[in-house]
Amino acid sequence: MTPYVLAADIGGTKLAAAMIGEDGTVLRRGEVPTPAALPGEAAVVSRALTSLIHEVAGGAPPLAVSVASAGPLDLLAGTVSPVNIPAWREFPILAQVAEVVPGVPSCLVGDAVAAAAGEAWRGAGRGAAAMLGIVVSTGIGGGLVLDGVPYAGPTGNAGHIGHIVVDPGGSPCPCGAAGCVETIASGPSMVRWARKQGWGGADARELSLAARDGEAVALAAFERAADALASAILSVAAICDLDQVVIGGGVAGAGEVLFAPLRRAVAGRARLGFVRRLRVTPAALGRDGGLVGAARMALL
Repeated sequence: MTPYVLAADIGGTKLAAAMIGEDGTVLRRGEVPTPAALPGEAAVVSRALTSLIHEVAGGAPPLAVSVASAGPLDLLAGTVSPVNIPAWREFPILAQVAEVVPGVPSCLVGDAVAAAAGEAWRGAGRGAAAMLGIVVSTGIGGGLVLDGVPYAGPTGNAGHIGHIVVDPGGSPCPCGAAGCVETIASGPSMVRWARKQGWGGADARELSLAARDGEAVALAAFERAADALASAILSVAAICDLDQVVIGGGVAGAGEVLFAPLRRAVAGRARLGFVRRLRVTPAALGRDGGLVGAARMALL
């Protein structure tokens, strides 16, 4: 049987698992909705993940098990406390995985770091020496690849672009600051702003469709989000000497409605010569990015 890494990707809306070959090929994959569970009901989510792993894994034992998870996470303790999974607080995810798949090495990585690692390995970021991966969805996460190697940082949270402050007088953020990128450019934040301007739609998907149809408020919401993202991207590019930014996630699925104003903002405000070479591209791996990246982190 082809050697593989068993990868899991844990988020507030879905649990995914896959067998990933040493070359990054997805050999087998499964996905289920993340169960709704209240604090104190950790076992509800745990059972769903265990069942999914049993469904996906098969044959020879994996080379390793790698878990990508929404955070916060504690790499040393092997625990996760995803903001969007209230049932899990300091949940010992690596201990659970070791019970399900015993006797193999395991590792834990933030989901946005994993997505960046996957895109750099097998996706839109191949060949980039210094890359920032961004996930624009219900929140905004990020991960860095520096000198071709994913960089998670000592706590696993390096590259977390969503909490760069771009408007100090702006809206309060759940992190405790005000005016973070996430308060402007995440899907829910864009929808809240558009509704205050009189737009009557339900969610970020409807907002993107309205923008594609030329609806003025929807277009303004995407322009505003692109401007906030551009400010943060240019700051990271100046610090890390980036040559590429790869953007995925549900909001990025709007396509040129987001990317056109974002590229204009980045190009129009980049002044330093080394920053002007920066390329902004859509992610290529879709929902598999975190799984492929988790496997990559285990193989390094």
